[in-house]
Amino acid sequence: MATSAKKVIILGAAGRDFHDFNVLFRENSAYKVVAFTANQIPFISGRPYPKELSGRLYPSGIHIYDEAELPALIRRFGADICVMAYSDLRYQDVMDKASLANSCGSDFWLIAPGRTMLKSSRPVIAVCGVRTGVGKSQTSRYVALALRRLGLRVVVIRHPMPYGILKDEIVERFASLADLDRYKTTVEEREDYEPHIRNGFVVYSGVDYERILRKAESEADVILWDGGNNDAPFIKPDLMIVVADPLRAGNELTYYPGETVARMADVIIVNKANSAKKADLDRVADGLSGINKHAKILYADSVISVDNPKGIKGKSVLLIEDGPTITHGGMLFGAASVAAKEYGAGKIVNAKRYAVGSLRAVFEKYAHLSDELPAVGYSRREVRDLEATINAADCDVVVSATPTDLRRIVTVDKPIVQVSYELKPRGRALDDEIARFARRKGTSR
Repeated sequence: MATSAKKVIILGAAGRDFHDFNVLFRENSAYKVVAFTANQIPFISGRPYPKELSGRLYPSGIHIYDEAELPALIRRFGADICVMAYSDLRYQDVMDKASLANSCGSDFWLIAPGRTMLKSSRPVIAVCGVRTGVGKSQTSRYVALALRRLGLRVVVIRHPMPYGILKDEIVERFASLADLDRYKTTVEEREDYEPHIRNGFVVYSGVDYERILRKAESEADVILWDGGNNDAPFIKPDLMIVVADPLRAGNELTYYPGETVARMADVIIVNKANSAKKADLDRVADGLSGINKHAKILYADSVISVDNPKGIKGKSVLLIEDGPTITHGGMLFGAASVAAKEYGAGKIVNAKRYAVGSLRAVFEKYAHLSDELPAVGYSRREVRDLEATINAADCDVVVSATPTDLRRIVTVDKPIVQVSYELKPRGRALDDEIARFARRKGTSR
């Protein structure tokens, strides 16, 4: 590696950071990545980005530090550049990080998404969102099923969640629920992979998306990118669908890189129209049409169902929600709250009161949480604490809106009512867009 190489620190959250390194820096001797930093996701700092992934220029791998150490790391390594490589951040937070880096003597980079997009030999649809929790997963499920109805083999590539041993997660293929156990997946991974698997689709994820893409192409007519947070796709899409949330109207223009992906969209779906005020629907649509004149703006409902409605009516309930949606996604309520109200719950217990161990820290970090328990499970310890919290709660029933079946993960002493939520587009415009895509790309059968 050249002695004049620019020294780089990549700020990340075990996803975009690794992809940016793999594509832009791994074989580039003009730069020397001296450190990764980690934020948003617990338990990922303190480990290395391993030599099996880091390449010939980094025979010992690259250490991952907590982002709180960034000023000291810039000075220690004499870093020339800090690269912002994670998502779902308020603009103020992005500029705070930029100001910190600049004040310590480092440039601050935001890399254009197109520079890291891989090109596929198959047609690609990408589903992204302007915030965590807007409904990307349910939209991805809808798109996958619509493509299958057209007779196409669809393989899903999911935004990364490599929270375990990285060298064992380079390429992961999920075709059955048993694969979730084989790869020792976290609750957060199960939330996104399990519904696709139950629908009969293969899901790929991992760390090295060049290798992942080539594997997926071998068994697909169409690649579906199922995005995470509000990140841009790692694979160049032929059709880019972006989901917006009127329950957080205004966020689509004030979060990074949510506005970026909204500007890139071919189709924008304003989801949760059945739960939003008309003024908020109009605000979101007007704001997005103002920054993206060519995108078609469509509307959809997020429809709730439960597997045992009688199990909720009149009962005292503990609400469990998709973890990232109500933690760093900032949602004030989720699908479990909607289901509890719709199906006549008698009393909602205060989840915070019963929090055990690591979940107490989650409630301290995310002060807006109180009545809802996030299904946090990035480690075995957190899963144990989730189980203990549920068992400690004084309630009749658990209303769980995490997309994974918690009954496969925890052993609890009270019944669980499972909440599901699916996308229901208004009209046929989304189906027509998908059909046009298939005809245009020559994949329709």
